[in-house]
Amino acid sequence: MEKIKYPSVCVVDTHATRPPVPPRLIQVRKKTGVAQILLFMLVSVALCGMVIEACFIYGLYQAEHVSITISVPFAISSCDLLLAHCLVTTATKQPSYGILPSKPVAHLTDGQELAHGKNIMAWSIKADPLLYEMTYEDKELKIQKEGYYYVYSKVFFSDSDRFQHRISMHTDRYSGNITLLQSRKYSSHSKGIQKPQSNSYLGGVFHLYKDDGIFVDVSDTAKIVHHKPYENVFGAYMI
Repeated sequence: MEKIKYPSVCVVDTHATRPPVPPRLIQVRKKTGVAQILLFMLVSVALCGMVIEACFIYGLYQAEHVSITISVPFAISSCDLLLAHCLVTTATKQPSYGILPSKPVAHLTDGQELAHGKNIMAWSIKADPLLYEMTYEDKELKIQKEGYYYVYSKVFFSDSDRFQHRISMHTDRYSGNITLLQSRKYSSHSKGIQKPQSNSYLGGVFHLYKDDGIFVDVSDTAKIVHHKPYENVFGAYMI
């Protein structure tokens, strides 16, 4: 067999192409920088949303007025400006009952500061009265919208001899006062025995016109017992 002879010298091809150069990192860095900016903007928007939501939650649970003085710097972001506006609005907003009634309604209670007439009872406007589409003027509830109303009153009184409890109406359509509801109670007691106490409740439905006034009168307001404000009440609501 013939032996295969290999060349002793390595042949190098000087015209061969060089391997490709790896891609530069500049383009990769540019893409990474844009992604970081977008991520930063999304995080900023999310934080602003959380701040605004926290502001509204704080406003819902604010129980009383708070005097806040806010100093705004010359350079301020839109999120900070919105937060400042929210705080100022919350601090000056008046408390409300939440859900407004759908129809006119009024509920009045007794009070220690009241000056009753000899027969006509007065009602407190300091004890957080409920008045919606009705007004209270000169010991009367004034009707602002015509309709059917349930009118009621309860009084707590010293039960001696005779006691009369009425709900009356004053209207420009007729002269004088009109009795809507009335109760009488007669009792007798021996001298030296402590006078008993009792309650009287009146309630009924009536068609009332705009500017009609309704009020409570008793035989003698000196017999009314002023123990708790909610023991003597007066009100009406449209049905």
